[in-house]
Amino acid sequence: MKNISLKAFGSRIWDIVPLPTSHVLSQVSALVFTILSPFVVEVNAQSLDEYLIQAAENNPGLKASYARYEATLERTKQPGLPDPELRIGLFLKPMERYMGNQQADIQLMQMFPWFGSVSTRREEANQMALAKYQLFLEDKNELMYLVKSTWYEMIRLNEEIRIVRENLEFLQKHEELALIKFQTAGGSSASQQTSTNAPTSASSATSATSSGMNGMAGRSALTGLPSTGMNSAMSSTAMGNAGTTMSDILQLRIEKKDLENTLAQLEANLEPLQIKFNQLLNREIHTEIMLTEGFSPLQLSPDKLALLDSIKKNSPMLAMLDAELASYDQQARMARLDGRPMFGAGVNYMPFTERQESGMAMGGQDMVMPMVSVTMPIYRKKVNARIREAELLKEATVLDRQKTENLLAMDWANSFRDWEDAERKLDLYAGQLELTQQNLDLLSASYTAGQVGMEKILDVHHQLHSYQLKRIDAINLQYQSLAMLEKLSASPLLID
Repeated sequence: MKNISLKAFGSRIWDIVPLPTSHVLSQVSALVFTILSPFVVEVNAQSLDEYLIQAAENNPGLKASYARYEATLERTKQPGLPDPELRIGLFLKPMERYMGNQQADIQLMQMFPWFGSVSTRREEANQMALAKYQLFLEDKNELMYLVKSTWYEMIRLNEEIRIVRENLEFLQKHEELALIKFQTAGGSSASQQTSTNAPTSASSATSATSSGMNGMAGRSALTGLPSTGMNSAMSSTAMGNAGTTMSDILQLRIEKKDLENTLAQLEANLEPLQIKFNQLLNREIHTEIMLTEGFSPLQLSPDKLALLDSIKKNSPMLAMLDAELASYDQQARMARLDGRPMFGAGVNYMPFTERQESGMAMGGQDMVMPMVSVTMPIYRKKVNARIREAELLKEATVLDRQKTENLLAMDWANSFRDWEDAERKLDLYAGQLELTQQNLDLLSASYTAGQVGMEKILDVHHQLHSYQLKRIDAINLQYQSLAMLEKLSASPLLID
């Protein structure tokens, strides 16, 4: 069996061209079954496309929509001639007639509507079935959009969870670095105190052997008072550095607690999305979902106005309203035809038996009489009301079509705005991330050398974390916009 590409498969799913109504829609069933059949083609597809196929096969809402279409399709088989009418009258006592004694009166009549009435009813049913089919396609597009949107949201959350974990690792490493600095500062302070006490004892022993002014001068020099003041300052500085480092450690732990809470919230937010995704596929709520790794920015190639034309051309909602317009035209025509006479043709059969009169057998021959009838539709109010009803429904549908076309254009504009906004943000965040990362690397090196405090590193780290999350949100916005545009155009879009 020949493999087809993802784009080819996508076109097979999305592009279903309505058949001419003259074929009615018996062949449409085969097309839809092809969409829903799991083993029609082999597909070189990623997991999302496999999930889309599962959703099309298993979603109960989509199955219900298709069942409604099939039910409407059965109406195309209903228009036809009225059933023949058979009347039988039996005489409890034979009716004496000249032809003999009449035993019964049997009539068989077939009515025929005005020319074109049956075909008009069938065409109206065809158009309503086609409208239901287009509604089924719209439901399918909506389901595909929901599956894609939920899929992209789950990937976004996974990426945010990954970023938070990476930032937790960053904070953990800097906490370990701060602990080392704290321990080093504490050890330096203790050794400095020991070295200060030793010279003081030696100078005291020397000053005890001195006398007079020279002894006082010698004691002053040997006791090292200026040296003692300098060592006290150095000890204070060391203790100050130790205190600052301890503050850094506490601040890092506060930041870690915040990120751990954010991580727990993100993981909690992921579960409802997984349940929603499994329900769209009509599976158990805790069925494992194989998500793809990573989020890559996209490049969209179609021209905006060309895509808008494609949306107006391929939208199932517009096609459904067009089919309804055609059905209302047929309803108005059918109302006019119902205001025409109906003709009937039949036969009347009267069985007779012989009648004795003056000893002679009279009659006894059965009679067969052809019959013709015609209705007289003289009450025109109901006919005119039906015609007016169809015309008003058609007018309302024309307005609904205009409203739907306007809404599609609005959704198209909003989706492209979101796409372009995401592209601008991605360009911005790419540069901001690079500069912020360079700044963070420089500050980390300076912190190791004791030139900057942890507060500056944490400020820049906050910026980096924020830009990372904003970048993921921008990429997700791209994918959400793409899913919406594909829903609106009812076809896959080419991306670079």
